[in-house]
Amino acid sequence: MTAAITRAEAFLVDLPVETPRTDAVQAFLKQETIFVEVETADGATGLGYSYTIGTGGTAVLALLRDYLLPSLLGRDADRVEAAWTDLHAATRATAVGAITSLALAAVDTALWDRRCKVAGQPLWVLAGGAKDRIPVYDTEIGWLHLSLDELVDGAREVMGRGANGVKIKIGKPSPAEDAERLHAVREAIGSHADLMVDANQSFTAGEAVRRAKDLEAVGAAWFEEPLPADDVRGHELLARSTSVPVAVGESMYSVGQFGEYLARGAAAVVQPDVARVGGITPWLKVAHAAEAHNVPVCPHFLMELHVSLCGAVPNSRYLEHIPQLRAITRSELHVEAGVAHMPSTPGLGIEWDRDAMERLRVS
Repeated sequence: MTAAITRAEAFLVDLPVETPRTDAVQAFLKQETIFVEVETADGATGLGYSYTIGTGGTAVLALLRDYLLPSLLGRDADRVEAAWTDLHAATRATAVGAITSLALAAVDTALWDRRCKVAGQPLWVLAGGAKDRIPVYDTEIGWLHLSLDELVDGAREVMGRGANGVKIKIGKPSPAEDAERLHAVREAIGSHADLMVDANQSFTAGEAVRRAKDLEAVGAAWFEEPLPADDVRGHELLARSTSVPVAVGESMYSVGQFGEYLARGAAAVVQPDVARVGGITPWLKVAHAAEAHNVPVCPHFLMELHVSLCGAVPNSRYLEHIPQLRAITRSELHVEAGVAHMPSTPGLGIEWDRDAMERLRVS
């Protein structure tokens, strides 16, 4: 069996943030990047990854090294779905949860990388091939710690570079201050650009309903993570009370969680994160379930990988533009006139700089 896995290794690379990032509940301290590399008897290799925003990376690494990777040896790497299902079943005691999903994602993306390289196709083609480009919006100019002037200047700058929209964080102690910031950015970007708004799970249902009126006033494209992710009922009530689409997904760790939101009409935009949902295999299931409910997919973060998944499915609407891998890659996402183009190289489409990765590797 030439696709038998003969080697499976995990390692951790710490990346400093490319720019200060804060929201209503947290700061992005660093990117703990967990890598998994697999090799098969035919000599083919795959490199996958996952991440945290500052804590827990060593826990993910331990789960991989102590439990998951040993069970990969000898498996047929071509049977990606079987590998994901069996590894998930072997971690029942810790699933559903972030640590398990992040670990599964590192394995799954490595297997997909190998699969695509062996097939000689880029991920976006092998996973569906629905489109070869995707519009982008910018998040980097909208962090909560930025002053009003910095928000406005940043919004004008990225719109001048061709972005289709911007995302602004809210959650200031004063709703009036949040409203002032939103109106200023709307004026800066004009009436035709999309203005996304993100509360990072910081509100109660009642407060979210109240704040939604301010979002309606600026024609917000969506209201992202208004409530804690486990408050499905609250999101359902909010969705019924406002004309602003409710967006969720970055803090959800299983296909079933997305299914519950979709079935109850609690999400008008889904934002699966390939690392947090457990890999490419479950990400595609979320995207197809959303398509069945006529709901668009706008993935969270990881633009270097999500660009290809946006290309795989027909209901992708936007790619979030947040560069974070430039310290360990040799090329960048190709964005022109506000549109990201799909990579053409076989595999995940990321050109890793292994020397740079080794320098930042955590021993």
